[in-house]
Amino acid sequence: MQRQLADANFIHPTPVQAAALPPALEGRDVLATAQTGTGKTLSFLIPLIERMATGARDTKALVLLPTRELAMQVLGAWRDLTQGQGKAALVCGGLAEGPQLAAIRKGARLIVATPGRLEDYLSRRLVDLGSVKMLVLDEVDRMLDMGFKPAIRRIAAVLPQDRQTLCYSATLSPAIREVASLYLRNPVRIDISAELKPSPRVKLQTFEVPAEKKQELLEHLLGTNQGSFMVFVRTKHGADRVARRLARAGFAAAPIHGDRSQSQRSSALRGFAEGRHRVLVATDVVARGIDVPDVAHVVNYDLPREAEDFVHRVGRTGRAASHGVASTFAAPDETLALKKIERTLTVTSTKYRVRPNHAKALVS
Repeated sequence: MQRQLADANFIHPTPVQAAALPPALEGRDVLATAQTGTGKTLSFLIPLIERMATGARDTKALVLLPTRELAMQVLGAWRDLTQGQGKAALVCGGLAEGPQLAAIRKGARLIVATPGRLEDYLSRRLVDLGSVKMLVLDEVDRMLDMGFKPAIRRIAAVLPQDRQTLCYSATLSPAIREVASLYLRNPVRIDISAELKPSPRVKLQTFEVPAEKKQELLEHLLGTNQGSFMVFVRTKHGADRVARRLARAGFAAAPIHGDRSQSQRSSALRGFAEGRHRVLVATDVVARGIDVPDVAHVVNYDLPREAEDFVHRVGRTGRAASHGVASTFAAPDETLALKKIERTLTVTSTKYRVRPNHAKALVS
């Protein structure tokens, strides 16, 4: 494991890894609050791999996550760490059932799943979780937001009582505390990000701009800045519209949202990560957890509804040791909402005002 970590250039542990790995490797339950981009995935994959390597041959592990993209990302990280050794199954909606069930029946020791699809398999008696000795609940706050609480309860009910459970969340709300009391036994409490705040490595700037000038301003920023852009919009229709306009203007852009098929979403993410698309236009379906390296610029084309969403969007840049820029477009009717977000997060941004007749004419 140490050699594989070194080969993957993982030399120094992040704070969440340094805090979570020792108790997790000892078999203790862990309750950790940490933002995305802090290295959570390795902090549960390493003890998971070690336990499967040293435990009985039928020892299995289950990782539950809120979205397909996150599940696929975790499975990819596991394959990298194990150099493709061992059998694993991806269980999530939007993909054909056949290969998922075949992987389970062939003896997968790791199941990476979204709660809805796994619960469906359980109700149809297509999967047996009686040998699961390690359960990981990642992005628990988001799973609860998406309505997965009943599914998690039914899945946990069929797992062995003597399992080890690792629970990760961006916040520690009363709902998260309830989950911890139900599924964890005397957990080690780890708090890496007590405050909900954007990374200090991200430069925050706001453009007060008329709504009809937002597209022109976005194209201006793309033309005057280097690197990749992740652009967040509020609706699926808006994501498609902005991406189409960017393509017509000569920018390589791809939309990603809940109405896109899994192959379309995977293709968009892969193209963005590999540099074929310079711009990814997204709804909040990808605001959390998706780790695309080296995003230079995040744009809040539409204002997020909550301060927490602002942090998760902005968190797509400035990850690990890199720096980034986050620009927020605020139409006249959005300025009060933006001020409320900034007060909640106790942050300030550099303000620019766009002249009504020309989106490229900025006034500091």
